[in-house]
Amino acid sequence: MIALDATHDPARRSWVETANDPASDFPIQNLPFGRFRPAGSAQPWRIGAAIGDQVLDLRLAREQGGWGRVASAWLEPLAEGELAPFMALGAGARRGLRAVLAMALGEGSERRAALQACLVPQAAVEYALPCRIGDYTDFYTGIHHATAVGKLFRPDNPLLPNYPWVPIGYHGRASSIVVDGTPVRRPLGQLKGPDDAVPRLAPTQRLDHELELGFLIGTGNAQGEPVSIAQAEEHWFGAVLLNDWSARDVQAWEYQPLGPFLSKNFATTISPWVVTPEALAPFRVPFERAADQPQPLPYLDSPANRAGGAFDIVLEVGLQTAAMREAGVPHQRLMQSNFRDSYWTVAQLITHHTIGGCNLGSGDLLGSGTQSGPGAGQGGSLLELSEGGRKPITLANGETRTFLLDGDSIELRAHCARPGARRIGFGRCEGHVLAAVMPA
Repeated sequence: MIALDATHDPARRSWVETANDPASDFPIQNLPFGRFRPAGSAQPWRIGAAIGDQVLDLRLAREQGGWGRVASAWLEPLAEGELAPFMALGAGARRGLRAVLAMALGEGSERRAALQACLVPQAAVEYALPCRIGDYTDFYTGIHHATAVGKLFRPDNPLLPNYPWVPIGYHGRASSIVVDGTPVRRPLGQLKGPDDAVPRLAPTQRLDHELELGFLIGTGNAQGEPVSIAQAEEHWFGAVLLNDWSARDVQAWEYQPLGPFLSKNFATTISPWVVTPEALAPFRVPFERAADQPQPLPYLDSPANRAGGAFDIVLEVGLQTAAMREAGVPHQRLMQSNFRDSYWTVAQLITHHTIGGCNLGSGDLLGSGTQSGPGAGQGGSLLELSEGGRKPITLANGETRTFLLDGDSIELRAHCARPGARRIGFGRCEGHVLAAVMPA
């Protein structure tokens, strides 16, 4: 586990004044990585670190010199506009560069004059995916989501027998992962109602969101060489918010016997900033199972994972309709949950994914599955919140929703906060729905 050090000191301040705002997602204790360029330009993509409401352009920062041989080598792949080669350098490089950047951006730093010109306002940039995502696996770690959805379809047996033992997952579509702000086209698919004689091709009528976290792999493993639970966290580079858009009516018809296909492959949205395990270290909590639940098999268990393998991350979903947007009304919060309720930890997902010999690579993405809470109104999807479409949700302006309509926007947010630590956040993960396009 990552030891806390001077970079986590809640009293630490930055010469970038907006980073000292207690409400900022990006104080000096965070420093996530992202890929950006000036909005509306055709300039090459850059890698930057978020600080307050600014982005530190790491190419320009490296050009200023004075970093020393080792830190300059860490900055070299980032200066080329690519995050994956830096991710592949391993956890040591990530931790080392975090410490160097925290020193350079800290209040009283002698680097202030040189780095001031390397800052770009976040309001003036556009984002790309933080790295090329080679492969994508979506897990099902939200036991409250799995139970709620199971009750809709199997009231007498909501959880299948393997759920408490196996980190369930399916292979998703990496090519349709998009970054925050990218519109999502309503997908077409085969639909078949219970009274229909045959299926038909039509736009989904049950478009839904799923509130998840995503975990990017830093260093991979060789094929045939599993990653042990003791080493798993060294292979994890950072976390993003993830919205696994879902066409529920398409899913209901197609998912047996092999699982999701067209109902999931049209779009998955992630947030642009990758929050590192170091930034999340103050918010670790014990991984615990209820006494009536099976304990993980030995290969998925370790003292360190039990002591601090889970994370206290508050997760939220907001909905904005087209009418709300036209009236200048922001997203209305639909729910809130916490990642500490996840049934499996990040380390367990990595270990299980590789136990059969699967080789993960730098930039691979693991989705957590929908993170619903245990209480009423904490569903991480509209499927749960509307109880399968039977109970419409009434918004503050009087509109109702069971599933998403064209023009709707879904926004995911997340933050970590506790006494004795600086609040950090993940930024925004938003996408709005465009109308379907039928084939000619």
